[in-house]
Amino acid sequence: MSLSIPFLNLRSTYDELSAEIDQAYHRVMDSGWYILGNEVTLFEQEFAAYCGAEHCVGVGNGLDALHLIMRAMGIGEGDEVIVPANTYIATILAVIYTGATPVLVEPSLNTYTLNPALVEKAVTSRTKAILPVHLYGFPADMDPINAIAREHSLKVIEDAAQAHGTSYRGRRAGTLGDAAGFSFYPGKNLGAFGDGGAVVTNDGEIADRVRVLRNYGSRVKYQNETIGYNTRLDEMHAAVLRIKLRKLDEWNDRRRALADYYLNGLKGLDLVLPEVPSFGEHIWHLFVVRSADRDNLQKKLAAAGIGTMIHYPIPPHLQPACAYLGLSQGTFPITEAIHREVLSLPMGPHLLQSEVQSVIDTAGRCL
Repeated sequence: MSLSIPFLNLRSTYDELSAEIDQAYHRVMDSGWYILGNEVTLFEQEFAAYCGAEHCVGVGNGLDALHLIMRAMGIGEGDEVIVPANTYIATILAVIYTGATPVLVEPSLNTYTLNPALVEKAVTSRTKAILPVHLYGFPADMDPINAIAREHSLKVIEDAAQAHGTSYRGRRAGTLGDAAGFSFYPGKNLGAFGDGGAVVTNDGEIADRVRVLRNYGSRVKYQNETIGYNTRLDEMHAAVLRIKLRKLDEWNDRRRALADYYLNGLKGLDLVLPEVPSFGEHIWHLFVVRSADRDNLQKKLAAAGIGTMIHYPIPPHLQPACAYLGLSQGTFPITEAIHREVLSLPMGPHLLQSEVQSVIDTAGRCL
């Protein structure tokens, strides 16, 4: 009997919460207020409290969240921002949007996140911020990054797009730097049914500037105090996110249990398994292994009915969009090796343990 295990079943979250989500839909529709209304306000308050932060500002997506943070900080043309070489291109695009230059730094191979030991070497007189990414659901090593930032008077911006509920030494993502950008893309641990994002910060000035920038540069209707953008969290998405937020810790716990099952079951196979250093808590947005024969393994799993994905197949510095940076093949060998080998196995709060066992068994036969 053939398997049918998708990489991620997005419908399952609606199936679990359909009654509450349907009520939220009718509540929003009956309100007659569909942009920057009560649902957005309440979600901002609830998500800020969840993160342990003072402020949350809902925006249109995670990329805009990072972009608006840097705009609010005054980062622009002539400035440099240190970013991981190993990340999704959105991190780098956010820097490019401001007119600043992204300065790429290699990751630590055991966590895939920004290597603090290499960050200080990348600091110049033009550096204005460090932008670590909490990748796959595990936090970057923030204490040494923050120490470097303090020494050089730099801002620290968290790319927390994959980090809803992640913690570092007991503090949740969103409170580990000057500000954090979250994404609520449907596949995230806390996902909307469309695009969405948020800025989380303890800095009231940053929060205030982002609120103005997200809404055409206006805090009073039809009065535009600065050049702004149209990037607001949708009222309907906020209503759904409020419901899902109440389930987030439970869903993250389910992911941890499945990850433990994977880690135990895949031992001994010709795979590099993810590590979880003691400084952070993993929320397993993705369960990522490495294989020297990745492409062949992915084909065999697909033939067996198991969905996988590659996060990510092409490093940002080798994307045509970033060609202007002049970074050729071989510039970042660790990042390039990661991108050649990584494979994300099925993961999600509604994945069954029996399905994980099937993935383990099939991988064992393929390797």
